Amino acid sequence: MEKEMVKVPTADKTLTPSKLFYNWFAANVGIMGFVFGAMIVAYHLSFGQAIFASIIGGLSFLIPGWVAMIGQREGVTTFKLSRAAYGAHGNKIPNAIAWFNMVGWLAVNVITGTLLLISMYGVLNIPKNGLTRAIALIIFGGLVLLSGLLKEATLGKIQTWLSYIFGALTVVILIFFLVKANWQAALSLPSGSWVSGVLPAISIVAAGSGISWSMAAADWGAYVKPGTSAKATFWSTTLGGAVPLILLMAGGVLLSTIEPSLATTGDPFGVMYSALPSWFGVIYFLVAAGGLVPQCIVSLRSARINLATIGIRVSQPVSLTIHGLIVILIPIYVLFISENFLANFEIFLSFLGICLASWVAIFLCDSVMFRQHGYAEDLMAANSRVHYNWGGIVSWIIATVTGFLFTNNAIWTGPFARGIFKDNSLGVFVAAVVAILCMFVAKLQAKTATKAVRS
Repeated sequence: MEKEMVKVPTADKTLTPSKLFYNWFAANVGIMGFVFGAMIVAYHLSFGQAIFASIIGGLSFLIPGWVAMIGQREGVTTFKLSRAAYGAHGNKIPNAIAWFNMVGWLAVNVITGTLLLISMYGVLNIPKNGLTRAIALIIFGGLVLLSGLLKEATLGKIQTWLSYIFGALTVVILIFFLVKANWQAALSLPSGSWVSGVLPAISIVAAGSGISWSMAAADWGAYVKPGTSAKATFWSTTLGGAVPLILLMAGGVLLSTIEPSLATTGDPFGVMYSALPSWFGVIYFLVAAGGLVPQCIVSLRSARINLATIGIRVSQPVSLTIHGLIVILIPIYVLFISENFLANFEIFLSFLGICLASWVAIFLCDSVMFRQHGYAEDLMAANSRVHYNWGGIVSWIIATVTGFLFTNNAIWTGPFARGIFKDNSLGVFVAAVVAILCMFVAKLQAKTATKAVRS
């Protein structure tokens, strides 16, 4: 068997700070930014609080910025780095989370693309019912499958051009929202609770943006050109992800002053479409849907690779069948049974956020506490002598379980999800804090063990 290369070859390190910034910017210039704005509004905050939550939530990209710096310094991608924190076999935990993250977002993208098509039915005088929703799902799903026949380079070019077009159209929409916004209504909104309103809003945005993206940050950071300053990598990653998201979330907040139903709707895209001129809405939503197709294809291919890293090796047809079923069954539930996209999306982000917040907190604590002088290459190899790093594994289990104990939603109620923790996503922050505390305990135990060996 061919030996695995741990570090990225120098010849492959071609990313400049500007290219890194563009990659992150393009990945986050998407219609989901408006959805995050809608979610913030649902917490009944004042206009200032909503904008504050948008900015702080967007700045969760400081986390991927930090992870990207580690990837650049070591020249190693995320899941090879995390072998040091969890052990070669224990690393299957973050691998499994990454698979869940990937498949979940794939389903979200398919649902989003379908809802974008459904939102345009009004222009074509097509009724919105079960049959027409099914047709929209078949059309978008068919586009995803057909696009799977295209080469990666072709998909990349399509995605690049759609990102440029979508970005330009989004600027027009933001200007439209600025002009049409009911500023008197916006500025007179009463303040909500900072603890049970603003903090949960920040946590749900962070879960779906910076925390979620942290698993991919070192994958790009490892490919940064040698000689690039760590600060350039950090800020290119942070601002590339945060700037478009903050602007789009602010747009979503402004949209709520034009269409107040945004705070209570289960279909934010329908509300958004009704606020736009019909002709412009058609162009914008078609471009938005088109931009989701290449993302779905890349995610489908990456999901198979991720299964292999966990130890589940399947052929491409089997992988497509497994992931295809998952990606179809989840949209069927959301579109035809639950019929509430926003509520289900928040449940997904809450669960995902708890698992990932504890993972990235442990990853960064491990780096700071145990890797001050760099990562030992043998700890990042697939055949590492350390199969299980129990400090990281146990910390993740304790932190994640604790996060769930303080969380409640439509399908789960934790015993401690009361008071300020009721009906919100503060369990994400709880998981991160507990993970950090557990790693301090692991550090103390490691010091005690080292002293015992020396004496």
